[in-house]
Amino acid sequence: MLERGTSALQDAWANGWALAAFSVYDLVQARATCDAAEAEGTPVVLQAGSNAFRGPGRAPLAALARATAESSPARVGLHLDHSTELEEIRACLQAGYSSAMFDGSALGFDDNVRLTRQVVAEAHEQGAWVEAELVGFGGDEDRSVTGSAPVSMTDPDDAARFAALTRVDALAVAIGNVHGMTAEPVHLDLDRLEAIRARVDVPLVLHGASGLADDEVRAAIALGVAKINVNAELRRAYLTAARQALAARDDDDLAGLLATVTAAVGRAARGKIAVYGGPGRPAADERRMAA
Repeated sequence: MLERGTSALQDAWANGWALAAFSVYDLVQARATCDAAEAEGTPVVLQAGSNAFRGPGRAPLAALARATAESSPARVGLHLDHSTELEEIRACLQAGYSSAMFDGSALGFDDNVRLTRQVVAEAHEQGAWVEAELVGFGGDEDRSVTGSAPVSMTDPDDAARFAALTRVDALAVAIGNVHGMTAEPVHLDLDRLEAIRARVDVPLVLHGASGLADDEVRAAIALGVAKINVNAELRRAYLTAARQALAARDDDDLAGLLATVTAAVGRAARGKIAVYGGPGRPAADERRMAA
């Protein structure tokens, strides 16, 4: 079912788990992640947005994602990720999206505040919630880039001012994280995250968690991260399964290939959900101690 409002986000934030927000490019990924949510008994977020629109187009992908969310027994939010355009955000809200991220990281502080406030006002009128960010992340959302490194860090005092001025529902933080897999491991600045958490009274969001150690992710959840974006692991599961299946067969059984890929993506999604937790499960700090 399509999850509206912030109840799942607030539940995660209050109880030491994180919503898995899966970036999807097609029906295979959308179906696989909804199936994973149903199997694990936890809410998830489908992120069908900005960069992913380049292939199928905005309206078809938005409609596909919404239909998949609505037909799932699981609680599934529909999120527009990293949008820089008000027109795109408005179109997705009208299409039934339950949340949107306005990415004003390339703007000055005052312009970012002004436009984020506008997005928050319009989204709230339609029952949707808003994520925003102050500074950007290194790497690439759609492919892993060798040698990627953090480009900036979120200042705790700036984050507090921004959250208070915009009344945003969730804040994405830059604490050493980068988009995609990297040649060398990256590590989170957990001290900075703790300082942000002490000053910011909204759920925090972690982008670029690919390749991070599970224990480091659990530590971030314990420090206020309530939504974690997942993209690279699902892409790799999808493409690896497709390559292996194609290499092992010489037929034209497309349905069989898609079933194989869907299962692989679902396994990857369930693995992430197991780390992030969910309703009725131990909080992140308890899972970290038990790991």
